[in-house]
Amino acid sequence: MLFEHFFYTASYRSVDKQTHDIIVIGSSAGGVQALKELVRSFPKDLAASIFIVQHLAADHVSLLPQILSNQGPLPAVHPKDGELIRQGTIYVAQPDHHLVIDDKHILVKRGPKENNFRPSIDALMRSAAYWYGPRVIGVVLTGYLNDGTSGLWSVKQFGGMTVIQSPSDAIHPDMPRNVLEYVDVDYNLPLSEIGPLLNSLVQSLVTSSNQQDELLKTRIKAETEIAAQQNALAKGINKMGEKTDLTCPECGGALTGIVEGNAVRYRCHTGHGFSSMALWTSIAENVEIKLWQSLRSIEEGILFLEQSATRFEIQGNQPDADVLFQKADLLKLRSKILLDYIYSHGQINDIRPEL
Repeated sequence: MLFEHFFYTASYRSVDKQTHDIIVIGSSAGGVQALKELVRSFPKDLAASIFIVQHLAADHVSLLPQILSNQGPLPAVHPKDGELIRQGTIYVAQPDHHLVIDDKHILVKRGPKENNFRPSIDALMRSAAYWYGPRVIGVVLTGYLNDGTSGLWSVKQFGGMTVIQSPSDAIHPDMPRNVLEYVDVDYNLPLSEIGPLLNSLVQSLVTSSNQQDELLKTRIKAETEIAAQQNALAKGINKMGEKTDLTCPECGGALTGIVEGNAVRYRCHTGHGFSSMALWTSIAENVEIKLWQSLRSIEEGILFLEQSATRFEIQGNQPDADVLFQKADLLKLRSKILLDYIYSHGQINDIRPEL
């Protein structure tokens, strides 16, 4: 019986007198400092498991578990794939791997990127919401763009508690600010107040219900499994929303639009996921890439024409050489026009539509 006390032995569907014992936290730019401050406030006997996704470069060597372990009384680790969930432990996502909850276990997988990130905050939060429903507390801290918005929306839909760091308190306010646009959060607090709040919520009994329609459950389950490296097409993700005329910036696959409240997300049939903002960022980046590729092609044409013209001159064929030099001059004019356009209009990604 003592052994069982330290492990989760059932999902939220079969537990009585539930407490808020699953905490999922997402952070990005400025997140390490925020996480250090947050974990200092946790007591050594915290009756909850903590899961953290901090955005890092794929080739980054993460020392975050050691850093967080040194800041407070709870041990922080990079979990192994298939590891059982323990209370009183902080689980930190590895670089380039999704951190996904699967009932009593933790999955560490290289499923498709979401919002150009792996690990994905949304993927972690959806999996927690699906398996533990109202027992979950979702937290979004400082960071750029909007990873975490869909995840917190899912936590809310499944009866969990939602918390954000106040945008005015965050070093980089984009992530919590974007959550506010689409999720009716339960708590909007400065970082210094989030730790004490979590300690209090962990000790309280769950009072919210966990009622969703079956279509939502089916989709969240499928998306959780996709993050855990299962085949998106086989999971029917292309049938869980509206077909669009858009294609995936990652693989070129057809994108399906998924409505979540007032927001629209997109997934391709191979599994890549995008918020509207992340999709626009990728489209804008591709437009700029294509412009530079067009410039490169024009300049390659100039080089080819000038080299060919020079050969004609050496052979004594001046008329043909003059024709090629004239064509090269025309391409130089087009090159200048295109380069002036690129520089004078800035990056297309600077255009930030309301999404």
